[in-house]
Amino acid sequence: MIESENPNTLDEPVFQTILRDLKMVGFKLYHVILPRGNAANALRDWDLWGPLILCLIMAIFLSISARDEQKALEFTIVFVVVWCGAAVATVNGQLLGGNLSFFQSVCVLGYCIFPLTIATIIIWVIQNLNIIFKLPIVGGAWFWSSFASYGFLGSSVPESRRLLAVYPVLLFYFVIAWLVIVQ
Repeated sequence: MIESENPNTLDEPVFQTILRDLKMVGFKLYHVILPRGNAANALRDWDLWGPLILCLIMAIFLSISARDEQKALEFTIVFVVVWCGAAVATVNGQLLGGNLSFFQSVCVLGYCIFPLTIATIIIWVIQNLNIIFKLPIVGGAWFWSSFASYGFLGSSVPESRRLLAVYPVLLFYFVIAWLVIVQ
């Protein structure tokens, strides 16, 4: 894990602080792209910068492709679905006995929308794609997001309740994937 040598960052230059935060976002995205056994420890030090950036990118690209009178609505829907959906899935996991904090879980769910954000950009770049081509792209991104989040969240809930905790997460990513498909 990337750690600063000096825990006192009050005297740190702004550029160095931004660079350190960007490295942490990249480090966490790396663990979403390649989830492995030690990936669960990667997000112990939670932040909301990465999820905010990913949500904004997705919302901007989806609102750009919307009709003119629905651009603001599309942006708002994506933003609300991502943050409220992550909050609901997090509360569900905690009520089922999960041992992650609220913000750790929201952080994990937010970083795991990275594959769906990439799918959004791909579909936006290749305009007028038929749904036959969109489905495998978004389906693969949905699977990757779900797989990555399961690697992080699966071990935080007791074994007997794991399916009850994972189902809302799968549904959360499915709703986001649906928003990407219908763009």
